[in-house]
Amino acid sequence: MATDSVTQHRQASPTKLRCAVMTLSTTRTKENDTGGGGIREELLAAGHSVLWYEIVKDDVPAITAALTQLRTMNDLDIIVCTGGTGISPYDVTIEAARPLFDKEIPAFSVMFAMLSREQVGMACLLSRATAGVLGNKVVFCLPGSPKACKLAMEKIIVPEAGHLVKHARERKTDSAAACHRPGAGQ
Repeated sequence: MATDSVTQHRQASPTKLRCAVMTLSTTRTKENDTGGGGIREELLAAGHSVLWYEIVKDDVPAITAALTQLRTMNDLDIIVCTGGTGISPYDVTIEAARPLFDKEIPAFSVMFAMLSREQVGMACLLSRATAGVLGNKVVFCLPGSPKACKLAMEKIIVPEAGHLVKHARERKTDSAAACHRPGAGQ
């Protein structure tokens, strides 16, 4: 159950987000990218706009370059990546993204694993899905499975992204002022 402050934050959160979708693969094209294509569809169906959608080679330099480029785009709120979050030697999305995060959102990984367990049992251990803040943008790193992407989009990202973006946009001075308000943090 949401507390009054959470309800207030959600009400003050943006409802129309500007999004980027990045599929990490050496074999996918936009024509056969069911994971990234599904993410794009979910975002559009929720009333958000997708300003950038690309297939990026799944290696650390390419992922780092794409995220660095997206970080500089002032008109973006969230970045949703799909692919490369597993445990094979070829899965390097987390190694590329995590060092760029200003802050990590560890509860995303926990909640995604819990929801995934309901669908795939203990195979949920194979995913290292994560999320973090990159500048004033929220980045989600999802598995390549279209089913996993749909789960994350429906249960976590679409319902909560605006609230996360609201906080990612806050300036340090805004946060410091909030800490000194009576009743802050309750």
